[in-house]
Amino acid sequence: MTLYMPLFRCCTMLRTLTQLHAHLFVTGLHKDPLASTKLVESYAQMGTLQSSRLVFETFPSPDSFMWGVLIKCYVWNHFFEESIALYHKMLYHQVQVNSFIYPSILRACSGFGDLGICRKVHGRIFKCGFDTDAIVETSLLNVYGEMGCLDDARMIFDGMLIKDVVLWSSIILCYVENGYTSEGLDLFRRMVSQGVEPDSVTMRCLAKACGDLGFLRQARAVHGQVVTRAIKSDGSLDSYLVVMYNECGDLRSAERIFQNVTRRHTASWNAMITCYNQNGLFREAIDVFVEMQGSKAEPNSKTMMSIIRSCARLGLLREGKSVHCFVIRKALDAELDFLGPTLIELYAECGKLNNCEGVLHALGQRNIVSWNMLISLYAQKGLLKEALSLFVQIQIQRLMPDSYSLSSSLSACGNVGSIQLGYQIHGHVIKRGIMDEFVQNSLIDMYSKCGFVDSAYMIFEKINQRSVVTWNSMICGFSQNGNSVEAIRLFDKMYLNGTEMNEVTFLSAIQACSHLGHLEKGKWVHHKLITCGVKKDLYVDTALTDMYAKCGDLHAAQGAFDSMSERSVVSWGTMIAGYGIHGQINAAISLFNQMVDSGIQPNEVIFMNLLSACSHAGSVEEGSSYFSSMKNFGIEPNTEHFSSVVDLLSRAGDLNGAYEIIKSMPFPVDASIWGALLNGCRIHRRMDMIRSIEGDLLDIRTDDTGYYTLLSNIYAEEGDWNEFGKVRSMMKGIGLTKVPGWSTIELDKRIYTFGAGDTSHLQTNEIYRISENLSTLAVEQGYGVQYDCSVPNIL
Repeated sequence: MTLYMPLFRCCTMLRTLTQLHAHLFVTGLHKDPLASTKLVESYAQMGTLQSSRLVFETFPSPDSFMWGVLIKCYVWNHFFEESIALYHKMLYHQVQVNSFIYPSILRACSGFGDLGICRKVHGRIFKCGFDTDAIVETSLLNVYGEMGCLDDARMIFDGMLIKDVVLWSSIILCYVENGYTSEGLDLFRRMVSQGVEPDSVTMRCLAKACGDLGFLRQARAVHGQVVTRAIKSDGSLDSYLVVMYNECGDLRSAERIFQNVTRRHTASWNAMITCYNQNGLFREAIDVFVEMQGSKAEPNSKTMMSIIRSCARLGLLREGKSVHCFVIRKALDAELDFLGPTLIELYAECGKLNNCEGVLHALGQRNIVSWNMLISLYAQKGLLKEALSLFVQIQIQRLMPDSYSLSSSLSACGNVGSIQLGYQIHGHVIKRGIMDEFVQNSLIDMYSKCGFVDSAYMIFEKINQRSVVTWNSMICGFSQNGNSVEAIRLFDKMYLNGTEMNEVTFLSAIQACSHLGHLEKGKWVHHKLITCGVKKDLYVDTALTDMYAKCGDLHAAQGAFDSMSERSVVSWGTMIAGYGIHGQINAAISLFNQMVDSGIQPNEVIFMNLLSACSHAGSVEEGSSYFSSMKNFGIEPNTEHFSSVVDLLSRAGDLNGAYEIIKSMPFPVDASIWGALLNGCRIHRRMDMIRSIEGDLLDIRTDDTGYYTLLSNIYAEEGDWNEFGKVRSMMKGIGLTKVPGWSTIELDKRIYTFGAGDTSHLQTNEIYRISENLSTLAVEQGYGVQYDCSVPNIL
């Protein structure tokens, strides 16, 4: 049988392996335990685990070694649950479990993520006396580290009498992988002080630690240790050093190390390609890949994943297809599980969704990540029917989406407002019992973005352990849906609960105060932002500026604006709008000029703010000038700009000029523009113009109740109940009703909400009596228009 061993190494393709298997079967050598064990291993290496299992199952009495090889094969292919099941089956059949099997079992426990099973295996190792085996103990240490149980890992390490470089490297890696990079570096110093010489594995751990911390000086010290100790690289150390320098922000040093490597392994090429991608240098990444083709290094699935991503970012469909063909030609499509999502990303970026489905069908039932990725892409592009169809297929094929996949799909539903698909995914979540923090937060976010804030709050209330992300999602949901009072109350509840807040928490609270015009609360939130030591960013600074401006404290708004370390065009626009809404047109114009002088290019919103400022101040000349100058900055006026100019001219009494602007518009006139002219006609009592454009006004079809309400009120003020009835009948015909207005008022540091026609207050009668007296007094002193309010019951 030993004569056949070299033949197994020569079998690089499945076809040649099956031919060798057939020969062994014909000669009867397949009954040899060594031959069958080698077949089990070889089939698994080819990715055909079913054939491995068939060889194993048909062998009369598999020995401990064959069991161990099969378990190892399942672990290789990431079938961790099946590996553990085989281990239990082995115990059931009372097959002796040797020490060499336990490292594979422990790896399966880590991959499956079951700490309980891991501890049971640990107990059996101790019972069988394998706890003194260095390889088994090192495997235990690594598994506890991978599962985040550093105390257990450290206990095993401290209990080992002989600590070689492998054990030291393992414990250092445990700390580094769990984010305790400084402690990992301290362990390295302790290791060196005890006379243990580091090897390439140790230096890889240190390189990762320095990269994670972003400490360039320490990174150079680690590189110096590699050079001075003459540590030989196995190829992967060079790649770790390249990545380390890149993560420390020194791409030039990463390039120098890569250029100085004489024998570049695949890992080195992959590292350089990845570094270029991370820095947005996608063309350079492709150039490195082209250079790699002339070397002896063979690209692997990681190489192809990076290059496909480079093509996707550059929108290079033809080159991307060439890479896809290369994958198939090199038989890397056996690893399509890893490449699938990247290929889907490529075709989606290039607008070829049909190709995405082709990749998906090639994957079959193997990769749930790709299925959910395509669902998210469909949802983002508004193809909700296709997204729902894919989700149904997932359930038919009994695929099990993980929490990350579900969260991304829910996020896509929220972004496009697809509540139907959101309901489907929520139902699947409940059915499968996948209710971890990521999914719960995504459900809150999805329902909030779709406008179902009550459903979002129901989910929030059922969560016992709420993280800062959970609180933020709900506060933001209230704020974005106009429920600013509830957002503030929840913020207060979070503060009293003692949950640590971050910049997102304060951003949502500040925005809620801005919507309410609640200056005192806004100042309190600002104070807590400072005392909690939360680092402000551009978004928080801009929100503070907006809040103070909308609450009328322009001095504080200017202070927040001046304190910004950097300013975006949004920041400038916020301050300009602040001055504009308070009629300080000169300050708004001065700020606009400062912005242009500082090199910031104004956008559509900036001009919208300027035109609005001119409208509030009645500055017709300046408004017209800025409207005309938009094209000088390469900006074409949109509907909102035209609406502002019409509003400006209408308020100033130039109704004919406003009408001429409307007639010159290059696109259809909507209700907001006619509404601006209509409001001007109401202010200046120009019923003659209303009569002349009456046909245009009534031809508008919109769901804006404000437009119809304004028109009907004008007719009511003139006592024209016939036209009033026509407008109200039109509203009824298209299913519109007047939305009641709501207001808020602060009394004794509490916010009260009330609406038009509200009767919920205990002193309703007294409130309305005083309101009527005030209205009568205002009319008597010339501040109101008095007309007959006996409106016929038309609706």
